[in-house]
Order: sequence, then structure tokens, then C-alpha cells
Amino acid sequence: MPNLVIVVLAMLCTSMAQAEYGDVILNRYAEKEGMRPVIFPHWFHRIRFRCKVCHHELGFEMRAGANDVTMHDIIDGKYCGMCHNGDVAWSVENCDLCHSGREGLRSRIVGGHQTGGPGRW
Repeated sequence: MPNLVIVVLAMLCTSMAQAEYGDVILNRYAEKEGMRPVIFPHWFHRIRFRCKVCHHELGFEMRAGANDVTMHDIIDGKYCGMCHNGDVAWSVENCDLCHSGREGLRSRIVGGHQTGGPGRW
């Protein structure tokens, strides 16, 4: 019986995240490099920061698919690496916190990429 409990706990700890509305799935390079796709929780970040923090100060273009983000960039302190540096937020050594998507997910914004505002991005 204790072995069954350990197996169930291990399965729960290694489960993959489900992308929710507004999440950004990044899989341009992940699976090619042997990693699971990244699920970026856009709304989690958006309720904490204004759009300009990431889309101006960190250099993310406000157009789906326009950002060529690599782990090399992040490790060098660009894009996500500006905050995910071990001081502001967890660092790149915690791979599974970002690379949490199931295999085969295509890069996209879950729910679409059009806004309800005056323009599209």
C-alpha cells in the first residue's frame, strides 16, 4: 500500500499544466531541444504588471509569434530573464515551472490573439 501512495504522489507532482484562456504556449524550440512546451500564464502576469512592463521595457512585441525568445536570451537576462533571475522570481534552474505543457502543443495564444479594443495585435 505505501508503494501505491508513492506512485500516486509522483504522478501528481509530474503532471502537466493545462493551458487556460489567455495563456501563451511557446513551442518554437522547446520540443526540438527535448523540453516540454512553455505555458506562459499571461493573465497571472497581467494582473500584477501593466502591459508596458513586458511589452515595452522587456522588449516583447505585442504580436503573436513575433518574439523569438530562446533560453540563451533568458539566461542572458533578456525577456523573461529580466525577472526570472533568482532574485525577483525563480531562475532558469526550475525548468518544469515554465516547461509544463504536454507534448505536441503548438505555439499560440489560447482563446485567440484578437483584442476587444480598437485594433488587433
